[in-house]
Amino acid sequence: MHRSPSAETEAAEELAVVRPALLPRYEAELPGARAAVLSRLWRGLAHDPLPWAGRRETGGGGLTLHLADGRRLHGPRPDPYATGASVAAVRLDGTDHDDPARLMAELAVPHSASFAAELGHSVASMALSRAGQSGAGEEWPEHDWEWEQRIVDGHPFHPACRSRPGFSVAEQLAYGPEHRPVVELGMVPVRARECLVSGVWPQELRDGEHLVLPVHPWQAAHVLKRTCDQRRPGHPLMALRTLALPGGPHVKTSLSARLTSSVRDISLPSVAASALLSDFAATPAARTEGLLHVTRTLGAAAAGSPDFAAVLRESPQTYAAPGERVLPVAALATTDLPRSPAWLAGFARLALTVGLRLLDLGVALEAHGQNLLVVLSASGEPLRLVYRDLADIRVSPARLTRHGIAVPDLPARMVTDDERTLRRKLFGSLVAGALAGTAGSGEALAAALETAVRDLPPTADLAALRSDPLPAKALTLMRLSPRTPGDQWAELPNPLR
Repeated sequence: MHRSPSAETEAAEELAVVRPALLPRYEAELPGARAAVLSRLWRGLAHDPLPWAGRRETGGGGLTLHLADGRRLHGPRPDPYATGASVAAVRLDGTDHDDPARLMAELAVPHSASFAAELGHSVASMALSRAGQSGAGEEWPEHDWEWEQRIVDGHPFHPACRSRPGFSVAEQLAYGPEHRPVVELGMVPVRARECLVSGVWPQELRDGEHLVLPVHPWQAAHVLKRTCDQRRPGHPLMALRTLALPGGPHVKTSLSARLTSSVRDISLPSVAASALLSDFAATPAARTEGLLHVTRTLGAAAAGSPDFAAVLRESPQTYAAPGERVLPVAALATTDLPRSPAWLAGFARLALTVGLRLLDLGVALEAHGQNLLVVLSASGEPLRLVYRDLADIRVSPARLTRHGIAVPDLPARMVTDDERTLRRKLFGSLVAGALAGTAGSGEALAAALETAVRDLPPTADLAALRSDPLPAKALTLMRLSPRTPGDQWAELPNPLR
C-alpha cells in the first residue's frame, strides 16, 4: 500500500503544537478519511467523461478502466449514488493504492499533481474534522446553526470534499463549522460613497457616513492584510464563510480561498443584482401554494472589490413555526429519518413538486444540500422547503413570459432558454445531489423517486427526468481541467429506469 504523507504529516505536526490532545484521534481517523476520499475519487474516475480514460469494462463485481496509455485501473463497481461506500483500495497495473493523493499522482495525467495536493489536504482535513467529533451530542439541535455544524465530511460526492488549502490546522479549528467555534467577525467601517450597495444596508451597520462591513478573520489576515478593532461573534454555517449572527441575520462574507472547487469571493455583479434577484424570486415562490420560501436578501455591499464584500440574508428560521425545525437537506443524513422508505419518498415528492414547479415557471434552482433546507414538524414530517443563495440559479425568459411573470434584468450568465441547461441545473443539484445524498444509495433513491413521481403533474421536464440519463457535475473532471470555464457534466444511470 502507498502513502502520501506530506499533507497528513504536516497537519499532524501542527496539531501536536496547537491541540496535542487531539493528535491521537486525528491519527486514528486517517485510514477512514483516506477511504472516504478514495471512494469519492473512484466514483468520479468511473463516471466522469475523462479524456484519458477509454473503455470501461465491468465483470466479477468490479470495474476496469482501460487508460489511453495502456494501463488498467481496477476497483469495485461503484454505486454513483452511494454516500456510505468505503473503497479500501483500487489497483493500478497490479499495484494497490489506498491513498487517493498518491493514486492521482501515479496516474500522471494533465493537472494531476495539483489535484493530488488537494486530495491530500482533503484527507487530512477530513481526519481532523472527524477527530473533533468526540463527545458531540446526538440530540436534535435547537438552533439552525447547530444543524449546519453536524455536516462533518463535507460534500458527499466531491473528492475534494474537505480540501481547504491556505487554512492552517489552527485556522480550521478556529473557523470550521464542524469544530463548533464562535468566530469573531471583523466589523470594518468604509465610506458609504466608496461602496456598491444593493438593497437596504441596516442602520445597526452604519456609522455616520460609513457602512460597517463584516469581514471574515481569515480574509482580514490573509487578503486584506488589516486588523479589525471592532468585532462581532457569529456561528459558522456549513458554507464556512457564511455565519449566523446571534439574534440577527446570516452574513455571507468574502473568502478568497479555494474551498472544494471554487474561490469564495462575492462578485460585484452579484452584489449589484442581489436586491433585484431577491424581489424577483418571491413571485415564482408564491406560486407553490406555500411549499417554498426563499430567504430574502436584506442588503449587499462591496467596498470596490470581490475580496471585500458582504451579503446579509434572512435566517431560514424565519419560516419555521413554533415547534418546527429548519435544517439544510445535507443534515438529514445525520438523522434516522431517511432510513424510512415512506419518509424518504414523501420528502422526494415534496422536493420534486417544488423543483419541477419552479422549473416549469422558468427558474432552475441550484438545489443542492446546502442551498435547500427543509422545514420539519415536531414529529419529523417534511412540511415545506426553504431556499437560500440565489447566486447560481438559471432563469428562462421564455418560460417566465409564458406564465405571465416579468423578466428581470439579471446578469447574462443566469439567463438561458436552453432546456438542457435548465434541466441540468435542477436535476444535477436536486436529484443527483440533495436527494441522492439523503437516500445514501442508488437502490434507496430509485425506490423513493418511483413512489414520488407517480402523482406529479405530467410535464416535458418530468418526462426527461424519467427517461434521460441523470446529469451530475463531473467534479473530478472539473478539477482536472482547471482552464475550462463553467460546469462540466457526467451522465449517470437513471435510477428511474
